[in-house]
Formats: sequence, C-alpha cells, structure tokens
Amino acid sequence: MPSTYRYPRTEFDPKPRRRRKPLQLGKSGVLLGISFAAVVLDRVSKYLVDRHLPTGGAITVIPGVFRITHVLNTGAAFSMFAESTSPATVRNALVAFSIFAVVMVAVMLWRVASSITPTSVALALILGGAIGNLYDRMHYHFVIDFLEVTIIRYHWPDFNIADSCIVVGACLLLIEIFRPQPEN
Repeated sequence: MPSTYRYPRTEFDPKPRRRRKPLQLGKSGVLLGISFAAVVLDRVSKYLVDRHLPTGGAITVIPGVFRITHVLNTGAAFSMFAESTSPATVRNALVAFSIFAVVMVAVMLWRVASSITPTSVALALILGGAIGNLYDRMHYHFVIDFLEVTIIRYHWPDFNIADSCIVVGACLLLIEIFRPQPEN
C-alpha cells in the first residue's frame, strides 16, 4: 500500500473549525446588566402605576408609613423647581443636565469596568437611574413618582425606582470614599 503524500499547509487551506466559547459577559457586561436591570425595573414599575392608579391616587401598604401613589413630577429631585414660572426652561435644563450626567457616569463606569467593585456597582446603579428618569423627562415631560414614605412625623417626598438606584449608588460611593483603604 503506497503511503500518501501530505502537502504542507498554506494560507489558502481551509482553517480547522474551532469550538466556540460559551457567551461570556465579562465584568463590563455584568455592570451594564445592572444598569439595564435598573432601567427595566424603573420602566415596568412606572408603567404599572400609570396603568392601574389614577393620577393623584394612592394605595396604602403600611398605614401611616408607606403608600404607593401616582404623582407627576415636573421638577427635579424632591419636586424642586416644579412650581417654576417657565416649566419648559426647567424641563430643558433638566434634560440637558441629565444627558450630561449620563455621559459623565458612563465614561466613569467605562474607566472602572475592569473589575466589579462597590464603586463600579454604584456607578452602574446611578447610570441606570439617570437613564430611567431621563427617559421620562424626554418622553413625557415629567417623571412619575410613586413611592411615599412617612417616618414618625417626617413625610419624605415621593420618589421612584430610578431615584432609589441613584441614592443607593451615591451611598455606595460615599461608603467607598470613607472606607479605610488598605496600605500597599
């Protein structure tokens, strides 16, 4: 039986098929997933409140402590500037500031996305919350707030999931700032 001659491989030969690796999100994918989840939770919760609760309506969950309400916030955080004499100017300024904030936080997140740390998770939460409220401001010209909390006699202004993500993210950043850093 004659032996077969094997030609040396060239660049024109078909490449052997390689097994594909399973989908790997990586650390930046996880962080973007956190932002995406924040936006989705915010949008779904606002949709449910808008569809099932009339504007100005409320459902008491824990009497004297917690209610689900339906408030249209044309101002900034805690309804600041809501009673302005030029609401269009306020809305445009808030949209411009929100776009600037989203870009800045996205850049900061991109810079720290090589590892999952309290700082990167905080930035991902802030990004998701900022996008959620920016969507409302651009699409509806107001933000839907629906969580109302009263602690003893203090009535906290109504807020939403996006606001909560921003506050939790800011608190994580503060903890990270004041946490003692390990010495190298």
